[in-house]
Amino acid sequence: MLGDSLIFAPIAREIYWKKGGNFNLSIQQVSLSNWSAGGASSSALNTGLLLFANYKKGDKIWDTKLTVNYGLNRQTGRAFPTRKTNDNFIFISKYGREITKKMYLSTQIDARTQLLRGYRYFRPPGEDRESRSRISDLLSPGYVQSSTGLNYQKELKKNGRFSTIISPFTGRFTIVLDDSLSRAGAFGVIPGENVRAEAGVSLGNSIDTQVMENIRWKADLNLFSNYERLGNMVVNFNSVLSMRVNRYITTRIETVLIYDERVFIQQEDGTSSRAIQLQNMINFGIGIDF
Repeated sequence: MLGDSLIFAPIAREIYWKKGGNFNLSIQQVSLSNWSAGGASSSALNTGLLLFANYKKGDKIWDTKLTVNYGLNRQTGRAFPTRKTNDNFIFISKYGREITKKMYLSTQIDARTQLLRGYRYFRPPGEDRESRSRISDLLSPGYVQSSTGLNYQKELKKNGRFSTIISPFTGRFTIVLDDSLSRAGAFGVIPGENVRAEAGVSLGNSIDTQVMENIRWKADLNLFSNYERLGNMVVNFNSVLSMRVNRYITTRIETVLIYDERVFIQQEDGTSSRAIQLQNMINFGIGIDF
């Protein structure tokens, strides 16, 4: 009838992008004055930033994640009072085309490095004062890994996800731009060279799941084996367990494990040997999701 109002149903808008992130900050300070039990005044800061952007439209997916962490500790009475405790930069981007409902043909780029210089602290024989030597820097080392293979993805409860990609076609590049470290053949490069290229097979796994109410676990595992030395693995494992107290307060347990047979770690007795690199941190502080 004329005069009747027309009612139009709203058109549902399909969402192709899921974006978000997390910022966390923890600070610790200990101040001592005339303290009979001994000790030293100290302060510590640890901060982390996680950003992600996931795209899905039709048979195409594109997932990107950036993780940046940095921490330092300052203690009075030391020759070098401020020292780095945490420093990493990880960028992972994966593009895939659907083969079946949960299987994709995917290409992934994995880039890792640090932001600032790293030092080894030691006390030379017969000397009272500590010394230090530079052992790493920005893009010294840097690792870039490009892989193409089959990717299985499964959606989990409460916006969780599990993903694994196996690639028989993987290129891995170790970058050492610092000339002094390059001349020493650090991180497995040929002495004097800045880049070492390898071809091999890789396996990448990632999980993001709600373990319990207010407890979330995110982890990434990347394995790489050079075809020339098949079976000798380069291992990179990152894990973050977040326990949220309220909207802004959180406790995080972060674990990083690295093993690379071409990286030799200097020991206390002055010798160098292959070793598992392990970093474990427990932080209580501000955590903001966005």
